[in-house]
Amino acid sequence: MADNSEAIRSLNDRFRKGDSSILGKVLMTAGVQSLMDIDPQMRLGEVIVAVRSFNDFSEDNDPHGEHDFGAIDMLGKKLFWKIDYYAPHMLHGSEDPSDTAKTVRVLTIMLASEY
Repeated sequence: MADNSEAIRSLNDRFRKGDSSILGKVLMTAGVQSLMDIDPQMRLGEVIVAVRSFNDFSEDNDPHGEHDFGAIDMLGKKLFWKIDYYAPHMLHGSEDPSDTAKTVRVLTIMLASEY
């Protein structure tokens, strides 16, 4: 199996930063939504900006070099974001996350406690 981590990393970074040419969805968990409902200072736009600007990748949080996971702190709360890869029909995982014709990316933003 070929090492496509560089191509996957590039696609993940582009998708995470808002490149709409990369097919995918951005979701947030009920916990993040609840936090926004409870704390009006927690705004969706600010969470999205924090995820898009994340660049603190290391061997600990990115062992495969694909930039598919990160942790951010928002108003004293730890949030995680994670990119998963699905086949276009969304019934199973993608055969090749480096191939945009075979992959739909799903970026999920969650509370660390929900992971």
